[in-house]
Amino acid sequence: MKENTNTVEPKEKRAELRKVLDRYYSVEFKLKETGTLYHFKLRDISSNSLGILVNEDSAVLEYLKVNDILKMKYYPPEASGSAEHLKTKIIHITKKDGESFKGHFLIGLSIIEKQ
Repeated sequence: MKENTNTVEPKEKRAELRKVLDRYYSVEFKLKETGTLYHFKLRDISSNSLGILVNEDSAVLEYLKVNDILKMKYYPPEASGSAEHLKTKIIHITKKDGESFKGHFLIGLSIIEKQ
């Protein structure tokens, strides 16, 4: 009996995330409510998302909500590369209690389109 080897491989989301993290190092955005500019290092937070780590005392937490869509400026790792503006959705805001990130929130981000 011949085994069916005609299967479709699921799309590898981890590879997509690696491309994003290889292309961008940090993100910057301005809150329209305050006019304050924030800049954070991007982090690989799970198998299919990226995010930023925010101190629990930061005022930015008062203004960010899950499902908010912001125009963020993504910076490459090299200073010579040009930054890109990308529409980004907040997918989660999670308090971290572990030793290494105690006192911080992890903000999950999802790029939804280029500007």
